[in-house]
Amino acid sequence: MMKKIIKLIVWLIVLVFLALYPRLFGIYFTNVFVVFGIFALFSVSLNLLLGFTGLLSFGHAMYFGMGGYATALALQHIEGLSILPAFLIGFLAALALAIVLAPLMVRVSGTAFAMLHLAFGLLAYILALKMRFITGGEDGIGGFPIPPFVIPGIASIEMADPLKFFYFAVIILGVSIWILWFLTKTPFGQIMVAIRDKADRVDYLGYRVPHSKGVVYLFAGSFAGIAGSIYALFQNLISPDGALYILNSFIPVMMTMVGGIGSFFGPIYGSAIFGIMDELTSRYLAEQTELVVGLILILVIMFYPLGFAGFLTFLKGKWLQFRLSRQGQSKEVVS
Repeated sequence: MMKKIIKLIVWLIVLVFLALYPRLFGIYFTNVFVVFGIFALFSVSLNLLLGFTGLLSFGHAMYFGMGGYATALALQHIEGLSILPAFLIGFLAALALAIVLAPLMVRVSGTAFAMLHLAFGLLAYILALKMRFITGGEDGIGGFPIPPFVIPGIASIEMADPLKFFYFAVIILGVSIWILWFLTKTPFGQIMVAIRDKADRVDYLGYRVPHSKGVVYLFAGSFAGIAGSIYALFQNLISPDGALYILNSFIPVMMTMVGGIGSFFGPIYGSAIFGIMDELTSRYLAEQTELVVGLILILVIMFYPLGFAGFLTFLKGKWLQFRLSRQGQSKEVVS
């Protein structure tokens, strides 16, 4: 009971902090937080494949880009469209792409899974560059209207206001991350981990491994599309280099590795760490950002492959050992 009360208090503090965040830190750090949330969701969606199901994707950016392009095109060509349907169009477009590719992808694993995604990711990037009449080519799609959030017959909230868009983005991203967290806590989440650890045994127990992988794949692709849709709305621009370039597929991989593979909150930690590094290097080491990121990634892989989440688990274990030793010493003194 006490743990539930503590959790409730913590969540209330978090909600109050998020509500006051823009007024406490100003517009610049408000925008920084939105970017952090976007890449946290992007990385969490990848971690469903990598950390929980053991499937490494080198093309996850194609879902991110699909969500962004679909939202941008909808706002560019459909007059009177409000922000929520535009966002849902991005989500459904990414889901549709995942449905098309899933029958092929779920039948492979390991290197084949990674390389197929690399190939499809490059194909998506090239198509976005070449199909200028749809995607705008290298320039991308920008300057599209940011519509209001409309509740028919009740209210119309202007989303061009950065403060109001912050609350919209935080709610969408937060709910999306919560849904994925809830998925990992269901019995199906245990099946995901079992597929990662021993797929043959899962099949022997009667679960259909390709079908289970397909469900995970749809969740991962569609929620990456949500991150891409919010990104396009936030930037008011979506382009091949900004969303579909191959390095964009490695960003969530690196965030997940630094934060902790296999831990649900690891990618969120990684997104925060990369955001802090980006702020510091852009201010003091503007030309060495990639060098700093590369060095940190090398150090994590060589000396602490469990990432930041693993480090927190290590500290928690040490703290518990310390408490148990103190309790043992106090009992000896009493006796």
